[in-house]
Amino acid sequence: MRIGAHVRDGDPLIAARERDADVMQFFLADPQGWKAPLPHPQAEKILADEVEVFIHSPYLVNVASLNNRIRIPSRKLVSQHAKAAAAIGAKGLIVHGGHVRRGEDPMTGVANWRKLFERASFEVPILIENTAGGDGAIARDLDMFARLWDEVAEFGAGCCLDTCHAFAAGWELDGVVDRLKAITGRIDLVHLNNSRDEFGSGRDRHANVVGGSGTIEPDLLAQVAAAAGAPVVVETPSEGQADDIAFLREATGEPKGALGAI
Repeated sequence: MRIGAHVRDGDPLIAARERDADVMQFFLADPQGWKAPLPHPQAEKILADEVEVFIHSPYLVNVASLNNRIRIPSRKLVSQHAKAAAAIGAKGLIVHGGHVRRGEDPMTGVANWRKLFERASFEVPILIENTAGGDGAIARDLDMFARLWDEVAEFGAGCCLDTCHAFAAGWELDGVVDRLKAITGRIDLVHLNNSRDEFGSGRDRHANVVGGSGTIEPDLLAQVAAAAGAPVVVETPSEGQADDIAFLREATGEPKGALGAI
């Protein structure tokens, strides 16, 4: 199990080493924008490094949307980011499950996810992430996640489990890995985040794994990480990420990271 962090530094490799991370996740473009990613200026260094890389798609992406002005550019952006992620050797592109508007049939949103895979192929796995709340959310409830998986599993879709999102959506974290794997058969990445809010709040506000600001017991988060058997990324406040990673390594018995010299 590799343990690392989402980094917002202009130099992701330096940021990874500062946190003693052996996996890193970052954005390739403005997470709140629709612009296509440019070639990464450190592509050669990243490709040559031992650090494992995951890319997060922009937050605006909503493949499930019934609105053509959102769904069509979302599909295009997923393809653009998948191509750019492959160019730096990324192991996957994380995409949120998305949502439909109030009064719209969520199963139409599920069908739109299937169309994404039917109409395009991708150079890296597309990892669908569960979400914390929102009306019409496609990946908030386990039963809807199961319906989504019935439509996309045959295309090799991957699964990203976010613990803060799961907690906020009312998923009991004790045994969550087994329940999710019973649906998907796989977990490809864990976003190992504490929550600033209470169970079932529907609010997506991350806290550090350790440090006292979260409402989830750190040991329970460590148990989820160990059970998943997948790479782990903390998407927590940056000032505490090194401590989060160190705690998880000790709690799960993983060896200290060793990325080598820059």
